[in-house]
Amino acid sequence: MATVVAVITSIVVANATQTITAPNAAYITYNLAANTTSAPITPATNRSVLVMGCCTTLGNTGVGQVSLLHIPSDFIQWVGLESYSSAAITQGASSAVGTHIVYIDFYHQVDIQVASFDTIRILNASTGTRAGNVTLVW
Repeated sequence: MATVVAVITSIVVANATQTITAPNAAYITYNLAANTTSAPITPATNRSVLVMGCCTTLGNTGVGQVSLLHIPSDFIQWVGLESYSSAAITQGASSAVGTHIVYIDFYHQVDIQVASFDTIRILNASTGTRAGNVTLVW
């Protein structure tokens, strides 16, 4: 009986091996005048990327996030949750410049968008300056 238990334990231990690696991250701050966009941001390719953004401007704070897939020279695909006020699921795939990905402020005026088939950008479509940050983790 002890031999059977030892064999089963060895099999379970052998199958429980897991490799844990530290994630990579990029942290981008923004301070955008009215109706301007950030420089392009290039997400990691061919892997899931968590994109989290927030607006820290008082009176318009908010946060939104998506899981994003960047297929190089082809498109960007995503699914996630819009910022509070009228939070909803956001999803899509596109390479068209200006395509909405996720709102990251209360009034849905600060938008992470597709900038090209390889990049994203932050748009401030409000009439005032907006500040915050975007973090990409992969």
